[in-house]
Amino acid sequence: MILSALLTSVGINVGLCFLFFILYSILRNRPNNAELYIPRLVAEGELQEADEVNARRLLPSFKWVKRAWKPSEDELMSNSGLDAVVFMRIFIFGLRVFRFAGIVGIFVLLPFNYMGNQLNIDFTDLPNKSLESFSISNVDDGSSRPFLNHAQEYDYIASKRIAHFYLSKPQPREFTVLVRSIPVTSGRSFSESVESFFSEFYPSTYLSHSVVRRTSKLKGLVSEADKVYKRLVHAKSKKYTEQRFKRAGFMGLFGRKIDMLDHYEKKLEDMEDNVRTERSSLAGKEVPAAFVSFKSRFSAAIASQLQQGLKPTEWITEQAPDPHDVYWPFFSASFMKRWMCNLAVFFSCIFITVVFLVPVFLVQGLTHLDQLEIWLPFLRGILKFKVVSQVITGYLPSLILEMFLNVVPPVMIVLSSIQGYIALSQIEKSACIKVLWFTIWNIFFANVLSGSALYRIDVILEPKRIPELLAVAVPGQAAFFIAYVVTSGWTKTFSSILLRMKRLIWSLLKRRLGWKSDEEVEVPSNPYHKEIPRILFFGLLGITYFFLAPLILPFILVYYCLGYIIYRNQLLNVYAPKFETGGKFWPVVHDSTIFSLILMHIIAIGIFGLKKVPLASSLTIPLPILTLIFNSYCRRRFLPTFKGFPAECLINKDRLDQRDPTLSSFYDELTTAYRDPAMKPIRYSLTSENSTSPLLH
Repeated sequence: MILSALLTSVGINVGLCFLFFILYSILRNRPNNAELYIPRLVAEGELQEADEVNARRLLPSFKWVKRAWKPSEDELMSNSGLDAVVFMRIFIFGLRVFRFAGIVGIFVLLPFNYMGNQLNIDFTDLPNKSLESFSISNVDDGSSRPFLNHAQEYDYIASKRIAHFYLSKPQPREFTVLVRSIPVTSGRSFSESVESFFSEFYPSTYLSHSVVRRTSKLKGLVSEADKVYKRLVHAKSKKYTEQRFKRAGFMGLFGRKIDMLDHYEKKLEDMEDNVRTERSSLAGKEVPAAFVSFKSRFSAAIASQLQQGLKPTEWITEQAPDPHDVYWPFFSASFMKRWMCNLAVFFSCIFITVVFLVPVFLVQGLTHLDQLEIWLPFLRGILKFKVVSQVITGYLPSLILEMFLNVVPPVMIVLSSIQGYIALSQIEKSACIKVLWFTIWNIFFANVLSGSALYRIDVILEPKRIPELLAVAVPGQAAFFIAYVVTSGWTKTFSSILLRMKRLIWSLLKRRLGWKSDEEVEVPSNPYHKEIPRILFFGLLGITYFFLAPLILPFILVYYCLGYIIYRNQLLNVYAPKFETGGKFWPVVHDSTIFSLILMHIIAIGIFGLKKVPLASSLTIPLPILTLIFNSYCRRRFLPTFKGFPAECLINKDRLDQRDPTLSSFYDELTTAYRDPAMKPIRYSLTSENSTSPLLH
């Protein structure tokens, strides 16, 4: 890709980002967009920002930037949890690394690369030159080049996790374990077996248990009843009294008018009868799984770590998630079914990875006009126009690739949800890892190999020549990845994350057609499985191209600056925490960083070999070994803290709880905390004065 095509891509994306920024600053001030841009504040009844709207609301206001910047890390944690703090620490870590790397790369490495005469650069035609002019490819054979703080960040997050644990109130998950594979005993139910086993072996600390039942059909009935109840409450509010009568046809546009309040009340009565009928048939549908609660955290930790029975396949225990974090569908799955599902997911991931090579090859064809003219000869006339060719080679490839990549996170969530995980947070973390490695392989390696060296299959089959292969292929794709950072990073962060373009278009469409909604305000959660892989992938590009093509560093640094402000704004105003893992996403960040460093070292070995610098290549060989040693130290030093809290912390917190006068009431709540929501008593409050009481109690 020549430099002029890259500049065209950057120019288009800068213009789009500026347009989205101004548009958001205007739309955010409009009262009818409050549910779109500050839904969390609307749902929580905090509309101070909306109250500031005045007659000048059509003018852009940038006060939101200051509000997003102002809150401290402790305020962010109290508002959105430790996971939000860990998420923002990824940006802080990236800013620290690439701030230093950018200075060195731009003011030292970039001029040094450019002044090389390996490619015989002509200064008189600079815009039409390849980006390789600014990469290490332009450095003379025989030149040498030296690159290294992650343990401090790991230690900081680990200490934050401990501090958050000490400051938090008692949580049900800290006192509870999940027991699976309960052995079948003749004449006893699973509930009786659990009661007998834990009363015998944990007589002083066992508190209670809740056996899981097969309630899939009942869950559907209760969920539908809950939706209808919320619509009823919403319809009864003063704001929506004028929307009480609607037409019964499609989208409320056709048919006779009906009273929505009467309609919802009658529907709730029918659903209540259906729920009672289904619940009465569930008495014997127990599953060999139960949540067992203890009187202390230390006892629960011991029970979750030790083998409970003589047979390792029975009485299998693990730490329980929060009650609202529990993912119920797979509790009824047998060990064999879970194993088969994991196997199916493994092969599904391989299949998706292979299929995704098709759009990758398509994208690489667009970056090479000579190949595109061979495939599609009828385009030769159009491609002769300079502006068209620059847009096609500079902007279109990364845009197409990003469009295809949007399908991957939802697919990975579905695949992770059938693997037998018991918590929504576990599903999201598993999907996060899948999306990350999918992105690294299909966006980085597949583009690199298909764009530069796919024809050298013999090299791929020889592991010793892999550094040489990467050294040749990776620098040649620098321009494509710069365009990808600008398109997928800058533009998407503004349009999809900040402006919420899809929701905005849908909202405008409903207003234009006069569709009235009786749904509650939807408050989304931060899609960690989708955003963390994107951020980490840009970190991989920055580390890998630090000495190969330093020109990419300013673009990545700008992305981290924009992301820091935009995601802070979303966490404070838009996203509500769906679960709390206590910072367990950070080990994923660590593993990705270690992989990026090792990849950089391998490429450096190949580069120095190609440049005929055997001494530098030999001195670089110990670097990946030292990185792996550093990784081993971090995993031994910090990772255990993320798997479970130390005994010292658990015992100290248990001792502090003995002075808490509310502990007895907490124990009372704990006995029913893990009851299946579908089995909890249902009460419909249909009178106007009680219309805001919850459906489930």
